[in-house]
Amino acid sequence: MFDVLKKMFGKNEREITVPEHLTKEERRQVKEIIKKAKRDDGVPRTAQQSIPFDRMFQDGICRIGTDYYTKTVQFQDINYQLALQEDKTEIFEEWCSFLNFFDSSVHFELSFMNMATDAEAFGKSIAIKHQKDDFNGVRDEYSSMLFHQMEAGNNGLTKTKYLTFGIKADSMKEAKPRLQHIETDILNNFKRIGVQARSMKGIDRLELMHSQFHMGDSEKFQFDWKWLVGSGLSVKDFITPSCFHFKNGRTFQMGSLYGCMSFLSITASDISDRMLADFLGMESSQIVTMHIQSVDQNEAIKTVKHTITELDRSKIEEQKKAVRAGYDMDIIPSDLATYGKDAKALLKELQSQNERMFLLTFLVMNTGKTEQELENNVFQASSIAQKHNCNLVRLDFQQEQGLMSSLPLANNLIEIQRGMTTSSTAIFVPFTTQELFQQGEESLYYGLYPLESVPQNIDFYDQIQSLPAPDYVIAKYQPHLSLPHQLLLL
Repeated sequence: MFDVLKKMFGKNEREITVPEHLTKEERRQVKEIIKKAKRDDGVPRTAQQSIPFDRMFQDGICRIGTDYYTKTVQFQDINYQLALQEDKTEIFEEWCSFLNFFDSSVHFELSFMNMATDAEAFGKSIAIKHQKDDFNGVRDEYSSMLFHQMEAGNNGLTKTKYLTFGIKADSMKEAKPRLQHIETDILNNFKRIGVQARSMKGIDRLELMHSQFHMGDSEKFQFDWKWLVGSGLSVKDFITPSCFHFKNGRTFQMGSLYGCMSFLSITASDISDRMLADFLGMESSQIVTMHIQSVDQNEAIKTVKHTITELDRSKIEEQKKAVRAGYDMDIIPSDLATYGKDAKALLKELQSQNERMFLLTFLVMNTGKTEQELENNVFQASSIAQKHNCNLVRLDFQQEQGLMSSLPLANNLIEIQRGMTTSSTAIFVPFTTQELFQQGEESLYYGLYPLESVPQNIDFYDQIQSLPAPDYVIAKYQPHLSLPHQLLLL
């Protein structure tokens, strides 16, 4: 605002004057605007100002700034970690093809959210509906048992996964058809892998951000687009927490919840596909975010070639020094030889092996009800990173930017990126193990069974009674069976 006023009325603050032709009331309003503009230094003064998006549309498109538009797709899990090796390879190759779909004009973000379960909503989703017979009491008792087993099985956490993508466009009219086309391709790619996915509307994205901002309390999301008309409120007023408190450079408070943001420093030469699964397996509320930006293929090849040229030049200089010193010119620093070999291998992959270059930012948001609990969770996450020869580094004095980068907006405010190829990026496979309640209407019941006791390819309906006595039992609900027949499965 102050920059606009400077252009209108003068070159600097002292030269700003109010035009003489304005009325007394108009002059008072202009002076008030100038006074307010002087106080606007770009630092957020409210929780709403911290949230970086500008407008959320009902169809799910979100505008950030004046020319950046994003959409979000929620996707379900599939059984990757429990699959046979050949099935894992097939899923991995399909995921590589999925990543190669994104060109340099599309920025995308993978969000993995482990948050406390809304007990009331989940209880309704697994409750067996009453029918006109004498077994409603049994239905209620069984629904209650399933609910308690669910709590014991996942420590009261709900794990959800999202893909958010964004493009630059001059207007909403230009952005909308492009976003819809990309969204259709993404849904088809998920379907090819065997993953269920759905597009999220505007109210769904707002509810998701509300749940992220209220991880430490039980406040319900209540919103209707009609409430905005005439109220003077924005959608941000319905999702923000009571406060953001960035009291130091290492932690923050979001309402009553303590949190901190860290980034993964990828230093390992070989990464396991278990790393992401290990992070997501932590039994605490957390958010893992991966911002991924594809690099234009020609630019990537050009950059690698330039690097090889510089390494060759350094090699020649080292050989000249060796000749002048009187020892073998083939003896050069080991790092120089290694980097040259790696750069040439990378160039070969980019030119002939269907590999692309990506820039990856890997963020982890840990939380705790107390500062001590937060530090314990951070320590556990750091241990997981170290187990895979990487480091989890606290985002000192960038906690606010890190928190806002973890929102499903595909808006990365952290300028810490790691260049990786398609296959090295795909090693962070976003699929772990499918939970029973995610498998559609046929799988209504939620239960646990010791994995080592389950025979391969078991038919639960015919062989369940031949299994050894379990702690909990998985039972699939078949609507066409009577309730007594269902209970016989136990």
